[in-house]
Amino acid sequence: MAADDNRLVLSGHVAGRVERRETPAGIPITRFTVEHVSRQSEAGMAREVRCRLAVVAAGAGFDADLAGLGDGEPVRITGFLARAGYRHEEHRLVLHAQRVERLNRGY
Repeated sequence: MAADDNRLVLSGHVAGRVERRETPAGIPITRFTVEHVSRQSEAGMAREVRCRLAVVAAGAGFDADLAGLGDGEPVRITGFLARAGYRHEEHRLVLHAQRVERLNRGY
């Protein structure tokens, strides 16, 4: 693994409101939360895994993929992790989307 590897693929459901705005430079920014629930194996034991993660999708390339995206919709997000802000040394992470796929309800 290279020292600069930072890639995450996470599937789940949109949890709550999808917000869209534009930066002062005119770049569209879409923000939402994805909620993931699955069963994983750890130390030879099956366990339920749950997490919620903020997602940011920047750029006009997401317009078609995100049009009409709403609460409860299943998605798969591919992107990278970064901390939520640069003003404070907080540990909250945000998934910066590079690809957003809508999934069938039974994913």
